[in-house]
Amino acid sequence: MQLCHTFLATAIFQKREVSCLQQKIDYAQLGYNIKKLRQTKGLTQDNLAELIGCNTSHISNIENNYTKLSLNALLAIANSLDTSVDFLLSSQYENKSLALDNEIARALNRLDVENKERLLRIIHVL
Repeated sequence: MQLCHTFLATAIFQKREVSCLQQKIDYAQLGYNIKKLRQTKGLTQDNLAELIGCNTSHISNIENNYTKLSLNALLAIANSLDTSVDFLLSSQYENKSLALDNEIARALNRLDVENKERLLRIIHVL
């Protein structure tokens, strides 16, 4: 009986591992998330390109899903937009809450005490 349970657990684990590896990054959604955050920060494509050291056309191609971005570019963009890679990819996670929790914590760390108190009052109203 133990052998049967072990075999079943191994089969389930292997199926989940293959399933995870077959998951594709939605580059259109990632590009949209980058564009939305860039615009929220008041940056142009030129500004972002200058910050990460690439051509403006590359930023445009990323945002419009004409090219896939490298991990280096993704990290540079996240750093330039003062966010995390997690947040940029959060819409693609099975557990979106974890990435959002991290982004909220990052935003809270940037606030002064007065604004933290103001935010806490808002949260209590919600």
